[in-house]
Amino acid sequence: MSGGVDSSVAAALLLERGYDVVGVFMRLGSPGESLDELIADATPAACAKPLKVGHQGCCSINDAADARLVAAGLGIPFYVVNFKKDFGRIMEYFAQEYTSGRTPNPCVRCNDWLKFGKLHDYARQIDADLVATGHYARVQPGPDGQPALMRGLDLDKDQSYVLFGVPRDRLGQMLLPIGAMRKPDVREHARRLGLPVFNKPDSQEICFIPDNDYAGFVERQRPDAATPGNIIDADGRVLGRHAGQHRFTIGQRRGIGVALGHPIFVIDRDPGANTVTVGQREHLLAQSCIAGEANWLVSDDQVPRDWTPCLAQFRSNADPVPASVRALATAPAEIPSDAPNYSGRDSWLEVRFDEPQEAVAPGQAIVIFDRTDRLVGGGWIARARRIG
Repeated sequence: MSGGVDSSVAAALLLERGYDVVGVFMRLGSPGESLDELIADATPAACAKPLKVGHQGCCSINDAADARLVAAGLGIPFYVVNFKKDFGRIMEYFAQEYTSGRTPNPCVRCNDWLKFGKLHDYARQIDADLVATGHYARVQPGPDGQPALMRGLDLDKDQSYVLFGVPRDRLGQMLLPIGAMRKPDVREHARRLGLPVFNKPDSQEICFIPDNDYAGFVERQRPDAATPGNIIDADGRVLGRHAGQHRFTIGQRRGIGVALGHPIFVIDRDPGANTVTVGQREHLLAQSCIAGEANWLVSDDQVPRDWTPCLAQFRSNADPVPASVRALATAPAEIPSDAPNYSGRDSWLEVRFDEPQEAVAPGQAIVIFDRTDRLVGGGWIARARRIG
């Protein structure tokens, strides 16, 4: 229970369906947080106690107070699990990826490592059979009768992308109660139940960067990241200077600090040379990509060994696009031997887009769906093959 309307309604729906529900809040380490204030019983008297105000992001101290209040209203036990040390791994990953010239996705890693990793371990400790969250995705029987991960019914809110890294053998231990609902219906259900979070705004920022200053966070983690370098064009001509290549993302158009009289975009970052390369929109187009740490959520005989039509999603806020995918037995020669591997999965996939796609960024996840909205698998983009 993160303190938002989605996880609150998920808990309420499970109670309505007859489940024995325990509310759990993950303590990750928010600014101004006091563990003594978080760990308290979920009685109305305890919930009435004011908590220290922290930031307004996911899993903040205010979210802990909201989650505790909802648990009290539902009459369920409420526990806080201290994942602060484990969450440090995600912050370290975030800083490392930016300084290495890649674009990270900490929300996917959080789901892999914590919500469907450490939290499952905790569930076993308290004899819980299932772990439920408020994600907009569905788990239902696939063609082979085994649990399959499907896109959420509300495609505008679909969050299946951020769940692609869940181990296949844990799909049967997952409950996603709101996956077949639309957001307005979730809020209305919360309002009817009198849950105080029924109109709470959705969190937009990364929880450990509540001020959205990604560059400042990276520099606090890696002080040497703020090293000035050259902004160059595709031919290597120097156009200007930058204050650190980690301050840029592939596809960025605004705030580059160079004016050429026509639109320009960041098309590459080279941490070794400490350069940022800019070009025109067509320089961003990729015809295919290679992804590592591939995770397949289908049986071995359903893994696409040869080119197979699919839908591929390479950004969390983008729609899946028509493509073809195939699993690779080994990493292609073009992939550096020191390519990052955070999960330990030495598996690869290749995606070929039906039409060239813009700003396919190394470090981001690419997720594969079949034509029935079933999530087949996904991986982490190691290289985008640009046109020309």
